Amino acid sequence: MEVKKQKTIQKEVSLEGVGLHTGNKVSLKFKPAPVNTGFIFVRVDIEGTPTVEALAQYVTATERGTNLEKNGVVINTSEHVLAAAVGLDLDNLIIEINAPEPPIMDGSSKYFVEALEKAEIVEQDAVIEEYVVTENISFVDEETGSEIMLMPCEEFRITTMVDFGTNILGTQNATLDKIADFKTEIARARTFSFLHEIEMLLDNNLIKGGDLNNAIVYVDNELSEETMDKLKKAFKKEYLNVKPNGILDNLTLHWPNEAARHKLLDVIGDLALVGTRIRGKVIANKPGHKVNTSFAKKLAKKIKQEKRNYVPKIDLNAPPLMDIHKIMDILPHRPPFLLIDRIVELSDTHVIGVKNVTMNEPFFVGHFPGAPVMPGVLQIEAMAQCGGILVLSTVPDPENYLTYFMKMDNVKFKQKVLPGDTLIFKADLITPIRRGICHMQAYGYANNKLVVEAQLMAQIVRKPEKK
Repeated sequence: MEVKKQKTIQKEVSLEGVGLHTGNKVSLKFKPAPVNTGFIFVRVDIEGTPTVEALAQYVTATERGTNLEKNGVVINTSEHVLAAAVGLDLDNLIIEINAPEPPIMDGSSKYFVEALEKAEIVEQDAVIEEYVVTENISFVDEETGSEIMLMPCEEFRITTMVDFGTNILGTQNATLDKIADFKTEIARARTFSFLHEIEMLLDNNLIKGGDLNNAIVYVDNELSEETMDKLKKAFKKEYLNVKPNGILDNLTLHWPNEAARHKLLDVIGDLALVGTRIRGKVIANKPGHKVNTSFAKKLAKKIKQEKRNYVPKIDLNAPPLMDIHKIMDILPHRPPFLLIDRIVELSDTHVIGVKNVTMNEPFFVGHFPGAPVMPGVLQIEAMAQCGGILVLSTVPDPENYLTYFMKMDNVKFKQKVLPGDTLIFKADLITPIRRGICHMQAYGYANNKLVVEAQLMAQIVRKPEKK
């Protein structure tokens, strides 16, 4: 099976435009990001340049786009930028902006795609994380009847089916069979609105950055002179017409089903908030930002739950990658405080280790007499030692370093660990190792069940020289 590598861009690239709703000038800069970063927005106009990760958990509003908020920092209408990143098969990207919303450009992902291609897409030295769909997953918005279903498929595909309930548009469908076709088939599909929605937005002093080049306006009711005057003023036009196809002014459609294609673009951008690639087929019936992001939250939660409950498949009878002697060549710990017996997998981003728990463990003498249970703190210590192998493997002389805990978060104990259990620990980097600091998500399993989990941070420090 082909091993797919993560991707980012080679160099920085910038573009400028106006925000759709504010009408203010906005500068946006795409920057390369390290492996396992994902997509991150950075508000350079706010002191401290706070970040907002493109994750479904930060979605706060979906009325006029997908809006994110973290610690009071807001990113509005994120979907077109994220769709461009996914559509070009990127995994890691930093998106710097000096305003709450990216520039609307022409209402599509076209200009973001062009900018990212100028920045040159490059492979990174890390394998992608991909969620492989094995069963149908669905979400229904009972209020609107909108529905999204995800089903098993050999690659990421999307079909949108849209019923707008108007004579102008009626029912439209759009399909993307492979993400490589995003640039030619979907990226240029522009956002659209109906006349009655435009009137409401104007009355609420919104779409200050709108013009007839970044939104298709479908005229779904009769234009009064008063409304026509409002539109002329808003769009800075002396003349406006409704063409036979029901579109305001003379804007030409790229495709007859451009509206459905734009809805597909939105689905791609919103599902980027799941935080991982998806291998499966999406079928979206009457999609919108609300149902898209609700489904993204559900899927992200399911992936997290499955990851927590996934027991690594290892052959305990196979020769280990590191036995106890090789472990002691790397770790400074010694019995009775050496709590890892084997290392069975090790890469740049993860490690899997094994601890055989026997009644001979010294801590069972007092924890507890007559009812021996492995202390939770020692389970955490064993996981940390497993992670220590990961971080110490990055230096040429690990025997000259010590490892120290810096922080532990979200520690949970799920099951008791008893004499006779075989503990399997798996630790994955949350962020790349920098300056000897390792931040990882770790899980411990016994008897095919999750028994302990935690986010751990440790640092390696060179041993003091002996005098």
